[in-house]
Amino acid sequence: MVAPVPAASAAPAASSFARVSLLVYTLLIVYASWYPFSGWRDMGLGPFDYLGARLPYYWTGFDVWTNVAGYAPLGALLVLAMYPRLRPLWAIWPATAVGVLLSASMEAVQTWLPTRVPSNLDLITNSAGVFLGAVLGALSSRYFLRESRFLAMRRRWFSGEASRGLAVAGLWPLALIYPQNHLFGMGHLVPPLSSFFSDLFDTPIDLATTWINNAQLSAEQYWLADVIVTACGLTGAALLFLMLLRRQAPRRRLVLLYLLACIAVKSLACALFFAPQNAFVWVSPSAAGGIMLGAMMVAGLSFAPPTAQRRVAALALILSLAATNAVPANPYYISTLETWVQGKFLNFDGAAQFLSVLWPFLAIWFLYHPVHRKQK
Repeated sequence: MVAPVPAASAAPAASSFARVSLLVYTLLIVYASWYPFSGWRDMGLGPFDYLGARLPYYWTGFDVWTNVAGYAPLGALLVLAMYPRLRPLWAIWPATAVGVLLSASMEAVQTWLPTRVPSNLDLITNSAGVFLGAVLGALSSRYFLRESRFLAMRRRWFSGEASRGLAVAGLWPLALIYPQNHLFGMGHLVPPLSSFFSDLFDTPIDLATTWINNAQLSAEQYWLADVIVTACGLTGAALLFLMLLRRQAPRRRLVLLYLLACIAVKSLACALFFAPQNAFVWVSPSAAGGIMLGAMMVAGLSFAPPTAQRRVAALALILSLAATNAVPANPYYISTLETWVQGKFLNFDGAAQFLSVLWPFLAIWFLYHPVHRKQK
């Protein structure tokens, strides 16, 4: 029996998708602004002394546009999240004020980070990005907050409680940007824990090196681990997305499109951060085997009830998470990180790593959320 599509409510409704996305994006900004979270110390400066300092002598157009582009989504999400308490056009200035305060706070805390430099130019460009994003969010709100073809398609194809899931599913391709030990194997806690314990005990601690020295695997074992992690990661993410779709939606085509979009983002990131000829450097026999195995699992489970899909998705992500942290890092992965281009992308590198670690936990939280009892 096909579940009925809910009728549009007469009263304007808040966007859960916008609010969840706003929360996650704010966490990404915080992480990117304070990365690498090490070496905290008092350098005798006030947190807001940077406001009265001269503008930096050395800056590039890349720095300016990166700051504008980084904060523009924040402004748009703030406007969309304030609806219906504030109409989009009225929300532009409050959204801009919130974004400016957030940026000023991020710069102020950098005063205690020796690897970061608080900058009034960054505050100006971030503020410009928030304002631009808020204006764009207000102008485009009719496509997302009111009756439109986009919302009609959303109601026709996706369940009524899919907003949180769409936010989580939309973050998966972005989480894939940072190099992983295994394709689709996210939640690698060893590097951030090594940094945390190093700062806590004021002694360099490399948990990855310790683990590698104590547990070496053969090439065949690495190959098998890569297949398992890749298959489980793909299965968990694809089933999570599949659960959001109604029976009358073109489910298989949408899942296939979703997976192809994720692979395209991964390839584009490899081309950008390594070299254009390395766009498909992530392709390996073990990764291809994991993709094939995961695709077969998803194809078979597409006929299963939502409850079974939820349980298998959660189990697959838990297995992927456990294997990712239990299997020693592949030496090839370590050499890949050494060639990972940071430089001007230091902020982006921190946010990408944070999202790569966070995503499986966010997905598992969503899969065990009681809202699934209401989904049809």
